Amino acid sequence: MSLTAGEIVKLARHQDRLTSLDYFKKVFTDFQEFHGDRLFGDDPAIVGGIAKLVGKPVTVIGIQKGNDLKENMARNFGQPNPEGYRKALRLMKQAEKFNRPVICFVNTPGAFCGVEAEERGEGEAIAQNLMEMADLKVPIISIVTGEGGSGGALALALADEVWMMEYSIYAILSPEGFASILWKDGKRADEAAELMKITAAELLELDVIDRVLPETLKGKKLSEEKIIRMMQKSLVEKLNELTNYSTEELLEKRYQRFRKF
Repeated sequence: MSLTAGEIVKLARHQDRLTSLDYFKKVFTDFQEFHGDRLFGDDPAIVGGIAKLVGKPVTVIGIQKGNDLKENMARNFGQPNPEGYRKALRLMKQAEKFNRPVICFVNTPGAFCGVEAEERGEGEAIAQNLMEMADLKVPIISIVTGEGGSGGALALALADEVWMMEYSIYAILSPEGFASILWKDGKRADEAAELMKITAAELLELDVIDRVLPETLKGKKLSEEKIIRMMQKSLVEKLNELTNYSTEELLEKRYQRFRKF
């Protein structure tokens, strides 16, 4: 039986989903984390560094949630501050310098909207990431693993390929926010989710994303090991394809991908 959009939203937010650090550990080897944006500080809501994918060096960047309340509080519930996006951009520019592909893992309800984040230039940091990623001279793949919320997600998703896990969502705002704006009633979030076209299957059909990574087969949940193997295999195949393009071809294809919207 297929799930409703509201049910998929709940699965996308479930605290037992793999985090970015989990993916770093299970999909890659030799992960070395880097810290700080060299301007203000280190944002624990965004993690990243260098790793190896089947022996080849890559840069990995992810928005990090927690598996319990304590860790979620430490990670600001996966809501990055501007220094987090600037850290991500620092790692991307380093990847460009050393010709390493970039793989991003996105799981956020959105960028942190506190006063201090605005004071430090949240909007500018997101915009800077979008501008720089558009012209980054190495392949970029972004995977929405849970929630892909608004500009906070897009700041790590201007990529050559954008993928989603089967039970993830990608939207301009939360269903609760949509319902509050449209009907002045956040309790109608499930109804809003059905209207918003935010699930992986819907966005693949609309050509907003390029691939759905399955979490089930014939209605049965796939094992974590199977999901990881499939993700790893897909990444290797796609990066082999992307690295065969010249820089000019890579950037033109990325440009055309987003111009079609």
